[in-house]
Amino acid sequence: MIKKDYLKMLNNLEQGEESVKPGQHDRVIFIDGLNLFLRNFAVLNFVNSSGNHIGGLAGFLRSLGALINQIQPTTMYVVFDGVGASTNRRYLLPEYKSGRNTNRITNWDAFDDIDEENNSKVDQITRLIQYLKCLPVKVVSIDKLEADDIIAYMSKDMAKRFDTKSYIVSSDKDFLQLVDKNVTVYRPIEREFYDVATVKQKFGIIPENFIHYKVLLGDASDKVPGVKGLGKKGVLKRFPELEGEAIPFDKLYDLSVERLKDSVVFARIVQDWKKLLNTRKIMDLENPMVSEEEKAFLSQFPLEPLNDLRILEFMSLYSEDGLNHHIKNTEFWLKDTFTRLIY
Repeated sequence: MIKKDYLKMLNNLEQGEESVKPGQHDRVIFIDGLNLFLRNFAVLNFVNSSGNHIGGLAGFLRSLGALINQIQPTTMYVVFDGVGASTNRRYLLPEYKSGRNTNRITNWDAFDDIDEENNSKVDQITRLIQYLKCLPVKVVSIDKLEADDIIAYMSKDMAKRFDTKSYIVSSDKDFLQLVDKNVTVYRPIEREFYDVATVKQKFGIIPENFIHYKVLLGDASDKVPGVKGLGKKGVLKRFPELEGEAIPFDKLYDLSVERLKDSVVFARIVQDWKKLLNTRKIMDLENPMVSEEEKAFLSQFPLEPLNDLRILEFMSLYSEDGLNHHIKNTEFWLKDTFTRLIY
């Protein structure tokens, strides 16, 4: 699949370069698609006249407009996990992200059970892709790649090539390790932008060391274990070095050996060091799990032309889905919001 699409991109490369407007790479939004969708799906109890839940769909589209108005981007990417996205990490940790989709994330009457809720998620995401194809945004998804890896690679690659300022939209804290002068994370739950200063203020740690912090704590939602007996406050208490300059991960092992007598936590770190190295590979977005072929493919996306704004097609979908009152003055909203990504 990648080879076929990559060859097509190469054949159209000159056309793509000509169609890229000046400054198109200056200010880019990367949306963690599934993350933003699920946040809206879980909190918006919107039902159309047919009784179908449309909260994820309507909320996502409204969020796009709000983000464009707030950030004023020159380009927007919506990135989704590919089929089998967890495959690479499950080679390292078989239980990685196991047990997901077994609990409901809504508590209203629109769904009778978990199966009905999951079916609605799939239906709304499938429909969302159709809407996005009507907008001048770029949708990215590659089989066996997580959205995290795609966003991590593209944001850093575009910073090197075009000095792009990227805004990553996600509630996933893993992205905070990427924050630097070119990358800012916007967390929708808090409605707050995280730059270098904000990460330091909120966590007491510079972004370069945030990956160490995450590895030590683990991530229960992804079934990634941390160090037993070590909490958020305990990390900084035992490793105050994380507050200052960037340090290599191996330094934590050396410090733990030096402090063995001070706490059983240090003994656990030394004993489980190989597991922690494995965890770091799983969580490390500075070195995303992207092959050279996939990197070459992703590097061509910025040179591809944007979709046209297809208002009639969008409005047809909008009417069919009964979203009528969820975005006021919809046609004006479309023109006013999305034409700024074209001109």
